[in-house]
Amino acid sequence: MSARDLLLPLIAVLVLAGLAFSGLSGTLLNLLIFMMIISLAAQGWNILGGFGGLSSFGHAAFFGTGAYTTLILQTSLGVNAWAGLVAGVLLGAAVGAGIGFLSFRSGLKGSYFALITLAFAEVLRIASNSAPITGGAAGILLPLDYGFLNLQFDDRRWFALIAILFVGAALALTRWLERSRFGAYLIAIRENEQAAQALGVDVFRVKLGAITLSAGCTALAGVLYAQNYLFVDAHVAYGPWISIEALFAAIVGGLGTMFGPLVGAVALLGLGEITKMVSGGVPGVDLLVFGAILILTVAFVPGGLMSLRQRLTGRRRPRGETALRSEEGA
Repeated sequence: MSARDLLLPLIAVLVLAGLAFSGLSGTLLNLLIFMMIISLAAQGWNILGGFGGLSSFGHAAFFGTGAYTTLILQTSLGVNAWAGLVAGVLLGAAVGAGIGFLSFRSGLKGSYFALITLAFAEVLRIASNSAPITGGAAGILLPLDYGFLNLQFDDRRWFALIAILFVGAALALTRWLERSRFGAYLIAIRENEQAAQALGVDVFRVKLGAITLSAGCTALAGVLYAQNYLFVDAHVAYGPWISIEALFAAIVGGLGTMFGPLVGAVALLGLGEITKMVSGGVPGVDLLVFGAILILTVAFVPGGLMSLRQRLTGRRRPRGETALRSEEGA
């Protein structure tokens, strides 16, 4: 991957950072931060489901592991937030590797794999709701203590900037997948696993690597969520809401694309927030909007919002074509 490949992620970071420091109100700044968190989780889902074709209903397992890890380390062991962030990402990736190892060794795929990820997330939710180390049903509250090492800032724009930088890193990771041999293998498995295996692709190893990357990215979203709201409990950390929002954002934005999860997160959360303002804050109205957008996307724009650009320019490039071309030239 060349420096030129990082140009678009860099532009996205600069635009988002400029937006964060443009004088947004506290409410809009909080919304921007939440959009970045959901974008990270959706990017994690996109790596596995978009590039690899392995749909998951249980990305909450990785999100919650990252969130709980950082708060437990800070409140119980006095570890600073940055070390907690690294530990949360690593442990979340390890959980993903463990689930992947058990699932792929057993040959699970399709709906069976999706259900097993959901089962793992539910097991972790139930366990964390009663375990003393997680605070049980009361959860964990992180004391307010401003400082760079604590990832807490009096000026919320700096936390937004950190979240934006991590989103930029996730975009760069996705760009690498589009250009790399590993990404080409992953797309080949998505298109035809048997054919890829016959051509010499180590299917188990590639799928295990994909779920590990996916879990690490989603765990990072969990860490940022915990640091942003300074609280987490079992229903927030391992609840189905994050799995659904990550999946929706990736599908609406465009599966197997670099900017799809970011565009989907901004579109869904932005329209949801507007709808709540117009309706006077009626509970659940944003969920109705999410469902309507998903149905419209699947029915009329199956390639996601990112595919609209290709329609407008008259180009229809199959997902993964860039990576496959790179593989041919390798």
